[in-house]
Amino acid sequence: MDNKKTEIIEAIKKYQTIIIHRHVNPDPDALGSQIGLKKLLKHSYPSKGVYAVGEEVDKLLFIGDMDVISDNKYKGALVIVCDTANISRISDSRYDHGDMLIKIDHHPEYEQFGDFSWVDPSYSSASEMLVDLFLEFPEGFIMNKEAAKSFYTGILSDTGNFMNGNTTPRTLKMVSHLRTYNIHPERIHNLLNTKTKSSSRLQKDILMSFKVTEKGVAYFIITEDLLNMYGVDRIEASNLVNTLSSIKRNKIWAFFIEYPTEIRVRIRSRNIPISSIARQFNGGGHSFAAGATIHSWEEVDHVIEALNQVCPK
Repeated sequence: MDNKKTEIIEAIKKYQTIIIHRHVNPDPDALGSQIGLKKLLKHSYPSKGVYAVGEEVDKLLFIGDMDVISDNKYKGALVIVCDTANISRISDSRYDHGDMLIKIDHHPEYEQFGDFSWVDPSYSSASEMLVDLFLEFPEGFIMNKEAAKSFYTGILSDTGNFMNGNTTPRTLKMVSHLRTYNIHPERIHNLLNTKTKSSSRLQKDILMSFKVTEKGVAYFIITEDLLNMYGVDRIEASNLVNTLSSIKRNKIWAFFIEYPTEIRVRIRSRNIPISSIARQFNGGGHSFAAGATIHSWEEVDHVIEALNQVCPK
């Protein structure tokens, strides 16, 4: 039996206050694992104070709301950080104000933090990790429909609707269990995958205007002016990154999205590892799905050249 898992379970049982964090600019898995864990623990232990903190994303509020808590709540509390590889990406800087800190993550561990951690990149998502954890330790923990919906949303998103290579038999086993809770998966699929008219117009522009290098690195630059022209926010735009995945000659594809103080890069590939390139540019992630941060448009060429270097001839 995995000692890390046992330690997590014992800590959860021990502490009366549990505060759950995840990364900034959360995707559905970050929120799905965070909110799913909160809902499961509140359902299992109604007398405990269980809170989820961080900024909210309007389009993902269907997963669950964030809590606004005072600094005093952290006194003597257990803090759990889900789906976050690097300290700099943890949402809400109070993550280290508690009595104990635990990291639960499925990204490769490039930075260790916390009193102890459970990191396993063989899982599709942090949501899958948590479902597996509580199936292994069912004593005292009760899954319910609301927690199952959140976990399912996280798994669905990080597996690309179960189409990515990270979808394993274990993933499908976890999903099969979640679906026994009458979660209406078709509604979750629609909430995650339905596009607005504005984002569909932007998607058309992407397909018409993207650039591709001779090596097969496709890319598209999304400026603030472009976002304003289409009336699309940054999260909605970034979710279109796989628009370039279906074009045969594209081996790697990337979006460069302008933020007020930086440019965030979303990088994907069909079968070429790109996480090492992301780490060169203040980022990280999985082998075929990663992100980075640059601070000037001049750096775009450096990222493209680095990606060119890992493309086979």
